[in-house]
Amino acid sequence: MRDFLKPEATKWQYVHGVQDESQVAPESYELDSALLARPGNDEIQLDLFLDYASNVALYPKFQEYLRIKKPPLLAVWGKNDPFFLPPGAEMFKRDNPNAEVHFYDTGHFALETHHQEIAGAIRDFLGRKVASKTTAA
Repeated sequence: MRDFLKPEATKWQYVHGVQDESQVAPESYELDSALLARPGNDEIQLDLFLDYASNVALYPKFQEYLRIKKPPLLAVWGKNDPFFLPPGAEMFKRDNPNAEVHFYDTGHFALETHHQEIAGAIRDFLGRKVASKTTAA
C-alpha cells in the first residue's frame, strides 16, 4: 500500500487514461508528491485509504437521498478513471432520473485536461437551473 504514495504512483494517477500527457502540468503531481512526502503523512494517507470502507457503507443513505429529494445533480467524469468507474456515475441517473452525467476522454483528474469543457458544462447546468427557477417564480 505504501507504494501507492511514491512519486511514480502519484504521477500515474494524474496521467493514466489521459490522451495527451503534455496537457497535465507536471506541477500538479510534483506538488502532490512533495506534500505526500512530508514526515508522518504516509500514516495519515494510509488511514484515509483504510477508512474508505466507511464511505462505501454510507452509499445506501446517499442513494436514498437522491431517490427521495432528486436534487439538481451534475456529474462530470473521466471515462478512463481507474478508481471511479463510469458505471458508478451512471448510477446517479438510476437514483435520480434528473441527474446529468458527462464523460470526458480522460482519467481521474479530469479538470487537468478538460477544464474548459467542464467549466462550460457547469455554466450551462447552473444557467438552466437558474432560468427554470426564474420561470417558475
